[in-house]
Amino acid sequence: MSLRLATFNVENLMNRFDFSGYRNQLNEDRTLAMFDIQSEAEYKILEQARAIAQSDDTRQLTALAIAATRADIIGMQEVDNIEALKAFEYGYLFKMVGHGYRQKYTTSGNDSRGIDVAVMMRNETAQGQPIEFVRMTSHAYVTYEQFGLHTPELAALGNQPNERIFRRDCLEVDIKVGGAPMTLYLVHFKSMGSPRNGLDGREATMPVRVAEAQAVRRIIEERFGVDHAADKRWAICGDMNDYRQRVKIAGDEVDGYRFEVVDENLSCINVLTAGGFCENVVERRPEMNRWTFYHTRGPEERHLCQLDYILLSRGLAAKNATAVPDIIRNGQPWRTIFPAGQEVERFPRAGWDRPKASDHCPVAITLDMA
Repeated sequence: MSLRLATFNVENLMNRFDFSGYRNQLNEDRTLAMFDIQSEAEYKILEQARAIAQSDDTRQLTALAIAATRADIIGMQEVDNIEALKAFEYGYLFKMVGHGYRQKYTTSGNDSRGIDVAVMMRNETAQGQPIEFVRMTSHAYVTYEQFGLHTPELAALGNQPNERIFRRDCLEVDIKVGGAPMTLYLVHFKSMGSPRNGLDGREATMPVRVAEAQAVRRIIEERFGVDHAADKRWAICGDMNDYRQRVKIAGDEVDGYRFEVVDENLSCINVLTAGGFCENVVERRPEMNRWTFYHTRGPEERHLCQLDYILLSRGLAAKNATAVPDIIRNGQPWRTIFPAGQEVERFPRAGWDRPKASDHCPVAITLDMA
């Protein structure tokens, strides 16, 4: 009995328009920035037209990427609400590739933009085993003070003890696969943001992600018991906005690209894997081939890194010791720089920067659930 599990940041799966770009230039689409727009009313009309025109191509590619995972269950990040998820699943996944995900769950988290974590599940696995939803628990309300996680570093970032830990949520979903129980923890940690206080965006926001990771571990340990949690059947899925390694890119297309693997001293992922609590199974892949995200701020700052994770409990990882996850990169935009030998055939109509399935790559793994 097997289960195909995946995770994917689908990027802004919304059923509403974001008009904040009129007042915040950082949120303004580059297309509209080319035009002299005289009023907010005019901006709203143009933004609606732009978003609608772009969305269909984008969501076709998103659907193709999800279909390529062949997942029975997929955790998702940046979903607006259940209505948006239902419309996408029916209008794109089901109509394009069939065999839809009939079970869909999400809840309102803490993100100011309203983007939440979600999960979609088939009624049964590819092998015909029933997938049963048991319960869903949100941990969006947990505060630093409640978990004793407030630190001077968090205070320096302006985070108060009574503020909520998770920037979105840690959504706990209990299921049964062919009668076998399993728990999923769906997360989307704090983004790296802009440099501040003399630190780059990753370093500056690290205390928030470390606290989120500590909170996830505590939730799991309180659920299953500190001494037994690592041996239970659970997985953490999501975009953790952090990495333990990155592949730095130098050179150019004319003279050739050069790639260098760089290890990081600090990562929030270490909090979860410490002591063998769980395993980042993507690290079973070769170092140069673990990336799920291409980052660039111009030729002087380019790297590939893993932001998207399936972390298996020690017990589940041991049960699946030979399982190696797949990373689906066909929906990446053309601007993404692939190391030699990793190039893939892109989905039809993928553009230089957009349309694209997402800047993130889905990660999927087949698990033995017997």
